[in-house]
Amino acid sequence: MPFSTHSPIPINEKLTVEELITKLRKRVNINLIACAAEEKCRDKFVREAELNRPGLALTGYLDVFSWQRVQIIGNTETDYLEKLPEDKQLEAFGNITKFDLPIIFLTNGNTLANALLENATQRGIPIFTTPYETTRFMLLLKDFLDDQFALQTMVHGAMVDVYGVGILIVGKSGIGKSEVALDLVERGHRLVADDVVMITKKGSVLMASATTMSKHFMEIRGLGIVDVMSMFGIRSVRYQKRLEIVTELSLWDDAREINRTGLDHDQVSILDNEIPYIQLPITPGKNITVIAEVIAMNHLLKHYGYDAAEAFQERIKSSIAEKTKGMNPSMKRAIEYFEGDIE
Repeated sequence: MPFSTHSPIPINEKLTVEELITKLRKRVNINLIACAAEEKCRDKFVREAELNRPGLALTGYLDVFSWQRVQIIGNTETDYLEKLPEDKQLEAFGNITKFDLPIIFLTNGNTLANALLENATQRGIPIFTTPYETTRFMLLLKDFLDDQFALQTMVHGAMVDVYGVGILIVGKSGIGKSEVALDLVERGHRLVADDVVMITKKGSVLMASATTMSKHFMEIRGLGIVDVMSMFGIRSVRYQKRLEIVTELSLWDDAREINRTGLDHDQVSILDNEIPYIQLPITPGKNITVIAEVIAMNHLLKHYGYDAAEAFQERIKSSIAEKTKGMNPSMKRAIEYFEGDIE
């Protein structure tokens, strides 16, 4: 690995139901109304991001009931309970409330019979209802919980958004990572983080951000700490950006075998995700900032289906094929006729 990362750790090992409800209301803007045992929210914990719909568990099949997960009761489960006699309703609902459930969400604005709500209250199981349709609510809740229980790690480097491409600049301490990032900001690009970059695995994507302490600040050796947002404005910073390329700055003498053609697509693994990796040797007079812009633009070209290295390779193959026919295309000029443009 060309650079070191801290051991991956989850953002949260557990989340209180009280925190979950508060964040869903404030951060995700979901309308949630308490139906039962709201006072128990601070004593209940969510420990994983997966959700569960207790359809079969209500019928009495409990062999594979994932009771430790957040429970979602939608139209199907509600309709099933409503069609049962009152005593059978309580029996069916008791099949799941005898477990220490963290919380039950009712979707589509559904409610339960008072006897069932009283049963949940006695068991200390919070119940909340939301007007959101089941699929939509589960999508929002799963995305939120994925974020809360995501793995994260720390990397020493500078993270910048260049033409919409997230580039992580790494290298030895003092090699000039912050200076390159500052030059990119001055050219109109955006700083995400400097020195300490937090990388979070959100689903199959790696997201980078600064720490709470260091956001918007940079350390320039010989100058000290500078506030990028105050100097260059709100457009010069981002709170988060997807990590798409890792660029390592290295001294020419320290550089390993350098990729000259771009046909070899090196990658580095971060949190089990493979990220394109470019080693950039530094020599006097080399404009690293412009090269960083070219790296971003070349990445965009590849994303849209054009690879310059492969196109050049095809041109070489065509040249070799023509040479076998007695021609030497490498000695031919690139234009057949100079159309009078003579200075």
